[in-house]
Amino acid sequence: MDTPASEDKVVSSSTGLSARQWIVAAVFLAVALYMSTVVPSIEIAWVTGILLLTIFLFAFEVVDVDVAAISIMVILGLTSLAAPLMGLDQGLVDTRHLFDGFSSNAVISIIAVMIIGAGLDRTGLMSKVAAFILQVGGTTEKRIIPIISSTVAIISSFMQNVGAAALFLPVVSRISARSGLPMSRLLMPMGFCAILGGTVTMVGSSPLILLNDLILTSNTALPAEQQMSAWGLFSVTPVGLALVATGIIYFIIAGRFVLPSTPSGSSSVGGDAMKYFHDLYGVSFDLFEVVVPDGSDLIGKKLDDVETDYRIRVIANKRTGEESHIGPGTLARDTSIEAGMVLGVVAAPKDLHHFVEKYGLKKRAALRTFSESLSSSKAGIAEVVIPPGSNLIGKSARDVWMRKVFGIAMVALHRNGETLSEGDHIRELPFHAGDTLVVHTTWEALARLEKDRNFVVVTTEYPREESRPHKVGWAGLFFAIALSMVLFTDIRLSVALLTGAIGMILSGVLSIDEAYEAVSWKTVFLLASLIPLGLAVESTGTAKWIADQTLSVVGDMPIWVIQASVAILSTFFTLVMSNVGATVLLVPLAVNIAIGAGADPAVFALTVAIATSNSFLIPTHQVNALIMGPGGYRVPDFLRAGGIMTILFLVVMMVMMTLIF
Repeated sequence: MDTPASEDKVVSSSTGLSARQWIVAAVFLAVALYMSTVVPSIEIAWVTGILLLTIFLFAFEVVDVDVAAISIMVILGLTSLAAPLMGLDQGLVDTRHLFDGFSSNAVISIIAVMIIGAGLDRTGLMSKVAAFILQVGGTTEKRIIPIISSTVAIISSFMQNVGAAALFLPVVSRISARSGLPMSRLLMPMGFCAILGGTVTMVGSSPLILLNDLILTSNTALPAEQQMSAWGLFSVTPVGLALVATGIIYFIIAGRFVLPSTPSGSSSVGGDAMKYFHDLYGVSFDLFEVVVPDGSDLIGKKLDDVETDYRIRVIANKRTGEESHIGPGTLARDTSIEAGMVLGVVAAPKDLHHFVEKYGLKKRAALRTFSESLSSSKAGIAEVVIPPGSNLIGKSARDVWMRKVFGIAMVALHRNGETLSEGDHIRELPFHAGDTLVVHTTWEALARLEKDRNFVVVTTEYPREESRPHKVGWAGLFFAIALSMVLFTDIRLSVALLTGAIGMILSGVLSIDEAYEAVSWKTVFLLASLIPLGLAVESTGTAKWIADQTLSVVGDMPIWVIQASVAILSTFFTLVMSNVGATVLLVPLAVNIAIGAGADPAVFALTVAIATSNSFLIPTHQVNALIMGPGGYRVPDFLRAGGIMTILFLVVMMVMMTLIF
């Protein structure tokens, strides 16, 4: 719930700029006016102004980033109408190509990988991967981050980095739910290392894939003694591995300072739901996890011996070396309690404290064993009514073994305006028509109850994610087909990935509605709307002018300074246009600069191709845009963490390239 302070913030952001934003806007305007006096053409002046406006909107979050991107696209489109007033012969972007971004290879690819990732998750495969990582890494950031990040980096070195990131997005979600670590502490290291992994091989990113073709093209204009050799598949591997290691070490050491701590959405019982049941029925309970130690007097007792007396309700258990037991067919009142058993308990805090003190149990500070199976996406509190004509009328919960047969644990019963709870022997009361049961249940079990005429399910707003483990073969097959097409054919990335996505839909891994829901449309609009800006920067000569001005300043300096300037220039361009566009534009310039300075042109070309992966400052890179929503990140979060990563990238890249080449 928003506090009054947060409400004021929302109002101010929706009704106008703050004083600080007005000051910064004035500074940006002054810079734009100055730039208009030094650029060689009116087209470059307008594009530079729009570029500064984009940076301002992104950096200071005047509006949401996707709204800012769409606004910039609309402004570029309107320049065709306002061209005479702007002193232009035509608009900055041809309106026939204004929306090409929505059909671009990058955007279609990211839609496809989101669908593929959802399909793999729906079969339970990602849960198993998450469980393995937790088994190896435990539940601490310093152990989980290296495992996730290094795994994603390795995958990213042989497939598109956005594909690797999307594939692991559900894995990170599962790990967050099980470990209690916020998604915001895990997603950014994973995303950054997916980008860094693209520098490990020559097929890891689009710029490196393009590089050899650009080198061959440049050779046609060079004399024989200056022609460059193509790079091998693993020529760049030492540099890439050093960059990946740098990224992992950076987040291990500095993660607690630079990563935001947006609360994870893995709470077992939502605050709004708890408030609703407290206000309506007067029940006050929470979900806890306790461990039965050796020597406890609870060992050997059955659930039926303690639940009513201590006003607790056990909804899950796990024996040492076994899987968790929750849902129909697992728990019953005659379940015996053993040493080392972990119990998931619903109770009021004071009742649980009494129970723990009585039997010397170990109460965990947060859910660990059941953090996923009892998370709000898998289970929670619901209302169920006994209708007239139900076969349960006249029978009690004990008579029908309700928890074991139906998978619902009754924590309260409301009848004739009175609410009875655990401790009032509610499980021994025969049901009447119209009785309302407050139960804790898995959503999967609740979905089955909706089809059972013995119940009327009142709770309708709950996650209905249907797991389809029997479809894991189809999911794995179409994922393998898509991956094979990416690695071993020349077909466009978007076509290869869409093959896997549509295969999952046709085979029933996902329904078409579930596929639509899997796509983050905020990400799609953010990426597609920025593509026309990159087109304007390139087609009007703005990019070439910026490159020429930068290089004219460092032309007489030592070779390493010139090479570093090329890397910095590449980093800048990849933030405002596609990394492919930046590579195509800058490689010929870098080759000519290297020849003029007496340096190796192939190394300068490689510098451009690697540096265009240095895209961490703002969420314009596909991977950053992908993780922004699920991680709850804001642009300042990228500026803070990505600013340091950008500098480290440049330093490590230059050192490694100097040592190796």
